[in-house]
Amino acid sequence: MSFMLNEIHEQPDVIGKMVEAESAKVAALAAEIKARGIEYVVVAARGTSDHAGIYGKYLLESKNALPVGLAASSVYTLYSGKMKMDRALVIGISQSGQATDVAEYMQRSKESGALTAAITNVAGSTLTQVADHSILCNAGPEKGVAATKTYTSTLAALYLLSATLAGEANVKDKLLECAEAMRSALKIEDFCKAKAERYRFMQSGYVLSRGYNYCTALEAGLKLMETNYVGMRAYSSADFQHGPIAAVQGQPCFLFSAPGKAMQNMLDMAAKLKEHNAEVAVISSEEQALASGDVQFKLDAKIDEELSPMVYIMPAQMLAYYMAVTRGLDPDNPRGLSKVTLTR
Repeated sequence: MSFMLNEIHEQPDVIGKMVEAESAKVAALAAEIKARGIEYVVVAARGTSDHAGIYGKYLLESKNALPVGLAASSVYTLYSGKMKMDRALVIGISQSGQATDVAEYMQRSKESGALTAAITNVAGSTLTQVADHSILCNAGPEKGVAATKTYTSTLAALYLLSATLAGEANVKDKLLECAEAMRSALKIEDFCKAKAERYRFMQSGYVLSRGYNYCTALEAGLKLMETNYVGMRAYSSADFQHGPIAAVQGQPCFLFSAPGKAMQNMLDMAAKLKEHNAEVAVISSEEQALASGDVQFKLDAKIDEELSPMVYIMPAQMLAYYMAVTRGLDPDNPRGLSKVTLTR
């Protein structure tokens, strides 16, 4: 079994490990957030970690009433900017913990008064040395270049922080139930493998969702680009109607339609795509949503919308892997990429 496929399968267990190991650290961070009167949050990240940060934005704004911005690290690293950060929490996310620009953003923000927290998979890494608080993914070594288990464990860490900060009961139980739903999602692996042949010669396409699963669309598009070298574009289904839909005719479109407040919008989106003669693939547990697609990736487990990104990304990870194998590519070692990417 390849590194990537093995790490996809490890994800449900990793969630359980992270919850057990990090809950006390998350509680300490939540307590300091309250004690310091934090009024807003900035997330510094790149790539897959940035997609996790977008999930954190939806959580912290929807559940905790904290405005969240996504950092432009160049403000510090290129333009030597100065910002007032004494009421800010800066969360730096990097699976390796070595992201140079993220570390510098955290350090400069800390010097400007911010409370800082790192989410990473590597204890003792640069980010953990800079941060006031660190939350570890507890994913074990991730050898596949395309991140899988560190992504979902980062989502779980962000959910744990948001729910703890909100004082929700049974937070651990909810995440463990989510891990079981992730285990159930692995049941469609054979279906993903079979459908890889359908998309073997795909060179471009679109990935769409909305709300909590906007991050899923972004991450699914990235996984397909990294492993298959295809030009996928990911959008919020709302943004997609402001121009990009004009180019969709004849293109494959992947829609993530989890049950919840965003689902009706995804049903409407599927209907509009059909009007534009797009091929629609739907990932959902809901029969109504699945019926709107030409290809149906049916998930057995139902999960709360705010937890669903951890489950819904898994079919995309498996499809990306099997498409790469079908094309004769090496999903563990995509060309031009390395496990640690340093930018400034």
